[in-house]
Amino acid sequence: MEKITLRPQSECKYDEVSLGEVMLRFDPGEGRIKTSRQFTVWEGGGEYNVARGLKRCFGFNTAIVTGIPDNDLGYLLQDLLYQGSVDTKYVKWFPYDGIGKDVRLGLNFTERGFGMRGALGVSDRGYTAAAKLKKGDIDWAQIFKKDGARWFHTGGIFAALSDTTPEVVIEALKAAKANGVITSYDLNYRPSLWKANGGKENAVRINREIAKYVDVMIGNEEDFTAALGFAVEGVDENVKGVNVANFKKMIEKVIKEFPNFKAVATTLREVHTASDNDWGAVLCYEGKFYESVNREHLGIMDRVGGGDSFASGLIYGFLKGMDPQLCVEFGAAHGALAMTTPGDTSMASLKEVEKLVKGGGARVDR
Repeated sequence: MEKITLRPQSECKYDEVSLGEVMLRFDPGEGRIKTSRQFTVWEGGGEYNVARGLKRCFGFNTAIVTGIPDNDLGYLLQDLLYQGSVDTKYVKWFPYDGIGKDVRLGLNFTERGFGMRGALGVSDRGYTAAAKLKKGDIDWAQIFKKDGARWFHTGGIFAALSDTTPEVVIEALKAAKANGVITSYDLNYRPSLWKANGGKENAVRINREIAKYVDVMIGNEEDFTAALGFAVEGVDENVKGVNVANFKKMIEKVIKEFPNFKAVATTLREVHTASDNDWGAVLCYEGKFYESVNREHLGIMDRVGGGDSFASGLIYGFLKGMDPQLCVEFGAAHGALAMTTPGDTSMASLKEVEKLVKGGGARVDR
């Protein structure tokens, strides 16, 4: 495995750029989607959440590449993006047809879950602007060569949206690598998305092609099996929890098949109840494994976005030139904190993450 070498910050406008769909999340709070009469509205999306975490928590300059319809829902999303402080310079706006038959904004209704009632996501994201993005729509030379970026992140959620989005992902990854930009990809396997797009078989085919252009591959215990087709005894997407030793064997197989990977990282979660999870992470870098602190019986308010916040914490560590152990600790700590607040995106501060990495607890700060 080669070492991660970053472009100098002085020659780049952005520390990180993300490609992905950003939706409006409708949150019924402590209630249920099917009975609620009011919702809190957030913005969220797997790839965007990483850029927002790097900006709001860690203070890096970031940008989002996505598609948004030119209507009032699009303007609402734009207003939320402004609050997140992620640069929207590269957003492609699509003309609105008046009824959403041709193009629309994705909506994501999400229950947090509690106790034995698991979290529930109900997406309404067909024919969205982001799904209509196609090869040639985005000026990647402007982003990576003229403006400059140190890190590029995208993922399997965006790749699953349509027939054209995988081509956009590959186009972007090739352009990033041609300009010395480190690339990361979160497999983020979603059965509901791939169900309408060829199922697991197509997910594996597409993700294995994309993987050829990735420097840092990120996933969880299910992703490497469902999205890349790797399997090792003791690692089963339908089994609660994971045998870490056997999972390391899987990562070793992944690295052998994809020698271009400079790092592979995975989150490890064991679900006792929706509000009680064990949480940790593993990073493989330069042929060595680094495990974060395993936080047993972590109290969960909202698990959605925990993996994205892990990714942003991990990337933060690499961008700061930290040693691999600290990189995985910052990722795991940031993911843990993100799941203590509502919404997809992190509300944690750098001080809070640093405190948790150093072993701090939940006593009152006064």
